[in-house]
Amino acid sequence: MNKQLFLLHFAGGNKYSYNFLQKTIASDIEFIPIELPGRGERFNESLITDKKEAINDLFLQIKSKRNGSPFIILGHSMGALLGLSVTRLLEEGNDIPEFLIVSGNPGPMEDHKIPIRYNLDDNSFKEKISEMGGIPVEILENQDAFAFFAKIMRADFECIEKEQGIENDIVIKAPIYAMMGSAESLNTKIENWRRFTDSQFYHLILPGNHFFIHHHSNEIGKIINYCFKIKESNYVKNKN
Repeated sequence: MNKQLFLLHFAGGNKYSYNFLQKTIASDIEFIPIELPGRGERFNESLITDKKEAINDLFLQIKSKRNGSPFIILGHSMGALLGLSVTRLLEEGNDIPEFLIVSGNPGPMEDHKIPIRYNLDDNSFKEKISEMGGIPVEILENQDAFAFFAKIMRADFECIEKEQGIENDIVIKAPIYAMMGSAESLNTKIENWRRFTDSQFYHLILPGNHFFIHHHSNEIGKIINYCFKIKESNYVKNKN
């Protein structure tokens, strides 16, 4: 059976958010993007605003798709944060990933809280998400399109901005590979991820802003491919 790569989207994303990566993945790896309700193929379902409910939703989807082969979980931004808790749930059932790959997120920090954005007024909310980058101009400039997109973003932000700190005591068995963009304000905190694993930790800073992943698909594809055979590979940078 093929190895499996489960991909968890960022806030406002869906199962199609990682299409740009698919062509870079080895042919013996099953590419499995997972999405929360209220978007993509789950458009007719209600949005989730509770972090624990979102974690459980992702966990159950992955559990139902597991084939017993080696697997990796990859998450960007919100997906990275939720991926940590999802990995713990899988490990509680003795299903341990080869790696948790996280990007665009320094990990949960006790001394730094995520700013509250989900309840901002419309103008302030648009300004905040515009600052993040990665949002098509067509959406930002179209009132109806933005109103639809904003509902999803607000729900996702609420998921991660409420109940902050519930991950602080998590320590997983899987190794962690963390990536951030050189222009991300918290990239100096990337080694914070080290405390969430009792296995190996690797990290890499790539040029770009919060959505640097869109400009480094080949590099990230190589990292994913080699993470499945990390013991034989000298590719991974910044080994500690």
